[in-house]
Amino acid sequence: MDDELLTIGAFAARARLSAKALRLYDRLGLLSPAHVDEVSGYRYYRADQTERARLVALLRQLDMPLARIAELVEADGSDAAELLAAYWTAVETRIAGQRTLAEYLRARLSGRSSEMYGTFVVETVEVPEQVLITETRHTLADELPAWIGASLGRLEEAAGECGGVSAAPFVVYHAEVSMESDGPAEACVPVADEAAARAWAARQGRARQTAVRWNRPGVWPTPASARRRSRTRRSWPRSRRSSSGWPHRG
Repeated sequence: MDDELLTIGAFAARARLSAKALRLYDRLGLLSPAHVDEVSGYRYYRADQTERARLVALLRQLDMPLARIAELVEADGSDAAELLAAYWTAVETRIAGQRTLAEYLRARLSGRSSEMYGTFVVETVEVPEQVLITETRHTLADELPAWIGASLGRLEEAAGECGGVSAAPFVVYHAEVSMESDGPAEACVPVADEAAARAWAARQGRARQTAVRWNRPGVWPTPASARRRSRTRRSWPRSRRSSSGWPHRG
């Protein structure tokens, strides 16, 4: 047997993993020993397997499922980084939705839920005429933060095909969005080229209810307190309409 091989106990200490974890990772194909004694069944590892073992341990600290870890550790550098980024984006999306739900439930259980809907100061903003690419969805409040981030991200990426983003993106609420009412809400990104935008929309079909429309110029009501919190919440619970019938923005 090669002198460079380490017993499972010695390798576990070096990799900062338990022998039990190493046996599990072996069964799952995550980290197989370099040699297994046919008589005793003892497992032996090479010293250069330590880096992979520590990577597995670090990924487990992110609560990544073992099946996802198995896929990641077999991928090459850039592909592995993309797999990790995709996993963590999904985690942040889930946590954002859970945070919103927890805030709502905490207010509801403490008897303050009605206060959440009556604390907004409404101001007005000048809105120019704009060409918008949009994505619409019926969504409840707990799903709203994740959907806003994902939909605006898709639209801002698509804006590159439509002459670029020409003004700040926003969200329109066509009806109340709460834990009991599902909107709909409309994510909007102003773009510079209407013809290119309509060509883009035609290619999308109806999968995400994408559309192109003109934004009417005028003065829209905007909840100031919600706007101040838009970096974290990007939403407010209840929609109001201007005298022209157009819903306000967020």
